[in-house]
Amino acid sequence: QVQLAESGGGLVQPGGSLRLSCAASRSIFSFNAMGWYRQAPGKERELVADITTGGSTNYADSVKGRFTISGDNGKNTVYLQMNSLKPEDTAVYFCNGKRGFITYWGQGTQVTVSS
Repeated sequence: QVQLAESGGGLVQPGGSLRLSCAASRSIFSFNAMGWYRQAPGKERELVADITTGGSTNYADSVKGRFTISGDNGKNTVYLQMNSLKPEDTAVYFCNGKRGFITYWGQGTQVTVSS
């Protein structure tokens, strides 16, 4: 069974940085793509960034230039480096992995940006 476990969330001041980690129970190359989504209170879950096995990346317009997604297959881990954080980045962040027609989700990690 595939498992994804997020870590690295927390409370940070506006302008600060956090790095989220998503540890997979198998090689990240076994996924067609992996990504990060977020869901703020009262809002729908939205794509933040994703990365394909070939290394292509995609970002939401709201995070371009501030967030970077990367992967380390040796550690079976995908990262989301978040810089210049804004209060509107506050949400639960979920790791996502797609293998064929199956999508896997982690349990989420809370990110709160507040002074």
